[in-house]
Amino acid sequence: MITLHHLAHSRSQRVLWLLEELGVDYEIERYERDPVTNLAPDALRKVHPLGKSPVITDGDRVLAESATIIEYLARTHGDGRWAPQPDDPDYWDFSFWMHYPEGSLMPPLLLKLVFGKVRTAAPLLVRPVASGIAGQVDRSFTDPQIRTHFGFVDGHLAEREWLVGDSISAADIQISFPLEAALARGTAGEDDYPHVADYVRRFQARPAYRRALEAGGDYDYGPA
Repeated sequence: MITLHHLAHSRSQRVLWLLEELGVDYEIERYERDPVTNLAPDALRKVHPLGKSPVITDGDRVLAESATIIEYLARTHGDGRWAPQPDDPDYWDFSFWMHYPEGSLMPPLLLKLVFGKVRTAAPLLVRPVASGIAGQVDRSFTDPQIRTHFGFVDGHLAEREWLVGDSISAADIQISFPLEAALARGTAGEDDYPHVADYVRRFQARPAYRRALEAGGDYDYGPA
């Protein structure tokens, strides 16, 4: 039996979505964020030393990192539909889109979030200085990087329904979190990236995605 160690409002929601798409038996072990730090609880370290979510256990196997988990599930339970084999012409495109979301797209979004917290968490006396530094980082690096990456993804989706080939794949599951989180937070605007917005609405309308929302509980980045 597969167990998903699930943290609310986190990347583990996309793993839950894939489990529903695959129709495999699974169970959910739920964890709550620390109310002060908003970080994952120490209890997750008992499952994996990094103490992060998502983590799955499948028998004696413990897997962390979204891309590894998603590809593992796709290849072991996907009947060849969710991940192409290495000799498939689409394999390297698939590999790119599996690694790109966390390797390139997510870092500037995370920096934007961190420096946003710097603005509000700094002591009152130094808050204007902290806000100025955060603003400069956004103007000179974070915002241009976000525009570059979202423009790239939007262009890729301009004439296609899914990222790779003619059907949905594990790569679409992997990229879902940064795209929907950025749209929900207003970090990327729907009017600026209409193809990304249409794509997010398209996968959020899938029955398996909706079932995953019901199973997972609160999720800030899902459809309104």
